Amino acid sequence: MSEFETVGKVSDFEDGQGLAVPYDGRMVAVFRRGEEWYAIDDLCPHMGASLAEGYVDPEDNTVTCPWHAWRFCIRDGTWTDNPRTKVDCFEVRVVGDEVQVREKE
Repeated sequence: MSEFETVGKVSDFEDGQGLAVPYDGRMVAVFRRGEEWYAIDDLCPHMGASLAEGYVDPEDNTVTCPWHAWRFCIRDGTWTDNPRTKVDCFEVRVVGDEVQVREKE
């Protein structure tokens, strides 16, 4: 299993918004929802927009791609219009004031 990698400090992340961070040669969108943390691949599979820059809906835990409004679940990376399509999802943990991610296996 891959190791957790620090991608920032807790204070770097705003509640209810995404932040794109580098992880293992790619960009990952990390989302903070109160004390809950989620991370998915930052690139929308449609045209490559940054999902971290999209609107995070507080009601249904989705992020809307800022370019063409594709919506993805921030919990598991599922595209809401076709659940068979997903972006990669990552584990997130907070250790002290460091936010860490690793690939889910």
